[in-house]
Amino acid sequence: MKLLSIGNSFSTDAHRFLHTLAVQNSLELDTANLFIGGCSLQTHWQNVCEDNAYYDYELNGNETEAKISIKSALDSQKWDVITLQQASADSGIYSTYQPYLSSLAAFVREHQPRAKLYFHQTWSYENGSEHPGFLNYERDSRRMFESIVSASEKAAESIGADLIRTGTVIQYLRENTKVFGYENGGISLCRDTFHLSETYGRYAAAATWLSTLTGEKLTAKELDGMDIKLLEIIMQAISGGIKNA
Repeated sequence: MKLLSIGNSFSTDAHRFLHTLAVQNSLELDTANLFIGGCSLQTHWQNVCEDNAYYDYELNGNETEAKISIKSALDSQKWDVITLQQASADSGIYSTYQPYLSSLAAFVREHQPRAKLYFHQTWSYENGSEHPGFLNYERDSRRMFESIVSASEKAAESIGADLIRTGTVIQYLRENTKVFGYENGGISLCRDTFHLSETYGRYAAAATWLSTLTGEKLTAKELDGMDIKLLEIIMQAISGGIKNA
């Protein structure tokens, strides 16, 4: 399977362990990520219209020196899966999605008619975050999460795409997995209150993506010194979080 994401730093978080996790589970998956930090659907569409080669290009979770446009990436090879997403601050405000999302999806399908389209549901910020976009949700993590769920489900339906429920899994871990110890200052899934942590947060996102894209039940294996018991809890949470969405 060949996967292309048109995203931002949140797709970078999701991609970091995605290829590695596929290899660990004997699944064939090559990943490419186009990203501009904080890039919104409106800016993605503007970059399409102007054919701007502004995107950093990551392969299998690793940076390259390349700068590329969306059109060039789409035309570079046959893609099996293509993902789209909104900027995190706007992710719970559906009015910011259109008409850009529909236009972008149509452009993608014009260039890759056989690719399966997914929409990436991002996650809410942590309570206490000073990110200016958190004001859109009255600085309430649960409110932001619920807004993201509503907007992302509507977005996926509007373009006939499946949904990768990363935000749902992250929220499920926050609210249902006591071992992560949020109330007691334990392990956090975010490194700066909005980007995912470089270990467990990114692992949870990658596992959510891989489970959704392949439909396979994944096995947790040791990776980058992370606690295998916590990785197993994340795998269990993916099933529980998506099932209870």
